[in-house]
This record gives sequence, C-alpha cells and structure tokens, in this order.
Amino acid sequence: MLKVAMIGAGSIGFTRRLMMDILAVEAFRDTEFRLMDIDADNLRMVGDLCRNMIEKNGLAAQIVETTIQREAIAGADYVICMARVGGLEAFRHDVEIPLKYGVDQCVGDTLGPGGIFFAMRTIPVLLGIAKDMRETAPNALLLNYSNPMAMNTWALRRAGGIHVVGLCHGVQGGHRQISRALGLPQEEVDFICAGINHQTWYIRVTHQGRDMTPFLLEAFEKHPELSKREPCRIDVLRRFGYYSTESNGHLSEYLPWYRKRKEEAAQWIYQDEWIGGRTAGYLNHCISKRDEYLEMYPKWMSGEAEYIKLGQRSDEHGSYIIEALETGKTYRGHFNIENKGFITNLPDGCTIEIPCYVDRNGINVAWAGDLPLQCAATCRTSISVQEMAVQAALTGDRELVKLAVLHDPLTAAVCTTRDVWSMCDEMFEALAPWMPQFNGDGAKWQDIPHPGGFFKPNKTADGYLPPTLREGHETAVVQERLSVGYKDS
Repeated sequence: MLKVAMIGAGSIGFTRRLMMDILAVEAFRDTEFRLMDIDADNLRMVGDLCRNMIEKNGLAAQIVETTIQREAIAGADYVICMARVGGLEAFRHDVEIPLKYGVDQCVGDTLGPGGIFFAMRTIPVLLGIAKDMRETAPNALLLNYSNPMAMNTWALRRAGGIHVVGLCHGVQGGHRQISRALGLPQEEVDFICAGINHQTWYIRVTHQGRDMTPFLLEAFEKHPELSKREPCRIDVLRRFGYYSTESNGHLSEYLPWYRKRKEEAAQWIYQDEWIGGRTAGYLNHCISKRDEYLEMYPKWMSGEAEYIKLGQRSDEHGSYIIEALETGKTYRGHFNIENKGFITNLPDGCTIEIPCYVDRNGINVAWAGDLPLQCAATCRTSISVQEMAVQAALTGDRELVKLAVLHDPLTAAVCTTRDVWSMCDEMFEALAPWMPQFNGDGAKWQDIPHPGGFFKPNKTADGYLPPTLREGHETAVVQERLSVGYKDS
C-alpha cells in the first residue's frame, strides 16, 4: 500500500484533484492518504469529500486525517506540500503594504516584496517538514507545490537534507496557449522549455520537425482571444523573441517595465480576469472564493454538484512522477531542481525549471546549455534576489531581506532606498508571528548535505541531437525525442 502524506490538505480543491490523479492509476487504488492541516474545519471537510469520492467509486483507498504533521509524515512514501503559510491574513500584508509604496503586485507569491516575505515564513515550515521526514520517512520524496517555488526548494536543498522536487503547471499552460495560437493540435506541438520557475522560456517550438518559434509572435498577435488576454507576454515575445511560461499578470510583476507607471500600466493588463494582471488580483480572487467551499460542501457531498470522475487525470506532474518511480513507466515533465551545469549561463546551485525524465531508476535531468542571452539576463536578476532571500531566511538576517527587496526588479523601478527600508520594517512588524527566525529566539538553520539518489544528469554529446535541431541551435536541450508525452511518453 502506497502511503502519501498531504501537508496543507485544507486546500480543498487542490487536495481532491491530486488525490484523484493518483487514484487514476489502477495500481494505486489502495493508497493511504494522510491529510494534514492546521485548520481542523477545512480538514474535516476535505476528509469527508475525499472519503465520499473513494466510496462512490468502490475503491480500497483510505483517508487518515490529522492536525499533527509528524503523524502524517511518519513512514510515508511520498510527501506532498501545498501549504500557504499565514493564509489570507498574511497574504493581505504581502500585497497591501507594498502597494502603499507604489509596488503594484498582481499575485505577489514568487518575487517582489510579497514573494520574498512569503519565503521568509514558508521556509521555516518547510524545514520543519524536512526534519520530520529525515527522522520518520528518510527515503520519501517531497513533491513541493508551495510558492515561492525557487526559493523554497533552494532552501530545502541547502538545509533540508531530504529528496525534494518542485512542481508547477506553468509549462503545460503555456504549451496549450502556443498550440491554440498556432491553430495546431496540442499533441503535435513539441517544445524545449528552460529557465526558472515562472520565467521559463520556450526556446524551441516545433511541428513535425519544422521550427515554429519564428511564427509565434504573428500567431499570438492575430489570435482573437489571446491577443487581448496576454498583452504583456506578447510584448515580451516581441522584444525577446521567446514566449514565457507564466500568465500575463504574473510575468508583469517580475519585470521592471510594465507596472511602474500607473497611467501606462493599463495597456499591459487584461482586466476581465484576475490572472490578467489586476492589482491584488489573486488576493481578491481568494477572498471572493473563501466562502464558496462552505456553500458547495453539501452539494458535493450529496452529488448535486459534479465531482472529479475516476480516471479523469489532470496534467499536474505529481501523480505521473509517482507512477514513473513506482512502475517504471517513463514520464517527461518540467521540474524545479538544482542547476548543476544543466543551464550553462545561469549560476550553479540556483533553482531551475528544466525537462526531466522519470522512471524506476529516478529522475534524469536533461541538459539545456545556454539560454538566449536576453532570457538568461532576466532570470539572473531574479536569481540574485532569490539567493539573498534564501540566505536571509536561513540566518535571520533582516538587512539581507531588505537588500533582496531592494534588488527586486519591480520594486527598484518605483522605490527609493528609504522606501524599501520603511516598507520592509512595516512588513516585518505585520508578519512577525509567522517568521520565528527574525524574532530573536527563532531557529537558525545550517546547511545539511543533500542525500542524493533521485536526480541523475543526462548530459550527452552533440550527436544526440536530432538532425532537424542541430543547425543554428546550439543551446537546445539534448533529447532524442522531443515529444512532450505528458501522459504516455
């Protein structure tokens, strides 16, 4: 029986989605799911809903609920983290305090003042998970979905002493968009994507061996819907020559050019949905949805509202990684892992998002070579912020947090040094309950050697490149088969 611990399981929609993805695999239909959350009410609801789905499908899977993290993790084969530390209360501070200083964030969970302070309170919790894993489930793999992805997994590699991989669905979403823009079936559009989380670049897009990258800009500009929904992403494509994975709103807040002048920002924001870039878009979305679960809970339980059917599987990576490691069925996805020369013009040690192949032998990492210079430059700016933030989170260094915020691209576009120091002081005060390492008596973390074993390099000679990709594209990820194959590679 597979044992899967789900930390932060009070995320009612995502927990059910990931559980049903795993149960879509026939070999895993007796899995024991250990659901853990500090919110007992949400935990009860999600436990009831998950049991209800299992019973209606006549499965042998089991649900165990607990508010004690260590109990959930003990003896687990896999640990999935989807916790949002501080909930909406802390999230509000992440967005509203910087806005007073002119830093306009749409999401604020990856970079910017919001993302940096999110890391300051999430990293201690993740290191607590790592401690429980080292002591009670040392061979388990942590599948981390909690943002800020790059900083969180970087800190875990340095001070966690566990196996960890970071997962996001941005690459899959961008692939769907590119296929729509080109008017081609998604399964026929192949690509090479590499960079850092939320700033990963489609450095090669092909259809039946033909390079489609030069045609993307015209395709997006002429598409009746995407041309309106993605103005910032299309402008970056226009300037850089490469499409980015992340949504219009997300991308706009990682760069210094699109949100710094209020009178000009509107042209880069799609107002019809939060993800288009509206100010505080995700925070307001979460607040509006807060009571929806209470309203929908009885309808889901009674069957009045539709639930996920057995066999319906999303393109979230988690279940496919578990399936590949347990059964040997090969899977290709884009994961967040440590750079060890895989992207040669980004720093070693940082967190990159890159193609990986999984089977019973572990996770094999593809080699990308150099990113296009403009893409690498943007990534390196973010990596410098991430590096300072990780160091600050592990040492409790307040001044280094401020320096990280100072170097954030969007913050630097609108704030003076005095602004940054005042803003950070205000955020430290408001968010103190969730950041023990800055309170004088909180834990400080030392580097712990990574156990190794799950990740294997897959760097090969130039002859491994398909002939269609050899000429004029020295930076391609070298893989014999470029087909995405999210389900059946």
